[in-house]
Amino acid sequence: MAEATIIDGRALAAKVKDILAVRVEGLKDRGKCVRLDAVLVGGDQGAHLYADNQEKACNAVGIEYNLHELPDSATQKDVMATIDELNGNPMVTAIMVHMPLPEQVDADAIQTMIDVDKDVEGVNPANIGNIVFGRRSLVPCTALAVMEMIESTGIEIRGKQAVCVGASTIVGKPVAVLLMQAEATVISTNEHTPNQETLTRNADILVTAAGVPNLVTADIVQEGAVVIDVGINRIVGEDGKKCTVGDVDFEAVKKVAGFISPVPGGVGPMTVAMLLRNTVQAAE
Repeated sequence: MAEATIIDGRALAAKVKDILAVRVEGLKDRGKCVRLDAVLVGGDQGAHLYADNQEKACNAVGIEYNLHELPDSATQKDVMATIDELNGNPMVTAIMVHMPLPEQVDADAIQTMIDVDKDVEGVNPANIGNIVFGRRSLVPCTALAVMEMIESTGIEIRGKQAVCVGASTIVGKPVAVLLMQAEATVISTNEHTPNQETLTRNADILVTAAGVPNLVTADIVQEGAVVIDVGINRIVGEDGKKCTVGDVDFEAVKKVAGFISPVPGGVGPMTVAMLLRNTVQAAE
């Protein structure tokens, strides 16, 4: 059997961004603002790096980006006041909050406070709940990215058996619901699921978001399956240097799967593209 076709997240994201640039230009021609305001609390280096990359991505398609930085000492009240101000500002069309937040700030409470129509990460429980009713506009970005990547393969999702390894609120569960809406037969697993390997071996579509390096090996993947790797794990490689890997043993599994997404270069770039798309959707 030939090696799997690589689902190139960077290439797919570039196509999405080209379309978004046209949509943004059209909104601006009609005098409409397209603006993403992000809140960053504290000095987490990873969050700052993500914010920088986010700004570049926004600028590339014509979206205005504003970063609101609060100190590590910011209280729950401070962060809520910032969100409240952004919710009420008609010039702000999209809002997101960088994670992690300091321990004195309740992340769930903050995310719930974001205006449903400006919640471009899809983290407000109301938006997550709306997925069940078929709404695709402000779905959590990573879940939306996963579905776009599966659909990019051209396979018929209806009637396929799909297994989602990992049942997080913003990835595993929304992906499972989106696959159900596409009329796949869906099984969601977690760390307590017995005989998980038997389930994954029968999966036509396998999505893994467990955060465990090399959890998915070639012997537990069905031949020809679509494998989407959402895992982001920092490990020390054989050369002693830190590197980023997914949940899938990529080199081995690509010899069995029909389609496979790499890490890095797979779901990550598409997640950013979906954030931008949600931002434009919110403005529209």
